[in-house]
Amino acid sequence: MIELASVIRDLREELKQAITAAEDEELRFELGQIELEVSVALERTGHAGAKVRFWVVESGADATVGALSTQHIKLSLQPTLKRSDRPLLISGPAEDHEQ
Repeated sequence: MIELASVIRDLREELKQAITAAEDEELRFELGQIELEVSVALERTGHAGAKVRFWVVESGADATVGALSTQHIKLSLQPTLKRSDRPLLISGPAEDHEQ
């Protein structure tokens, strides 16, 4: 199983790589809402200051987490850049004539 925070961190890194890799590409894609649908297992620790942790169940691993309750959740993420209100393009900054 993988922590949900790690899945989101890896997604963020993949998007950064896509933006960088396509800087000089002529064809651009505007990055819109991202939807993730995952199976998660919940873990609650029983000591003071207890937290609930969400673990993403890897494909084909449902049988190994039989003792844990798994749920399917859907996350809708809207990617933005810090200090920017412009839409993201998977190719770097837009040219002046594209604004």
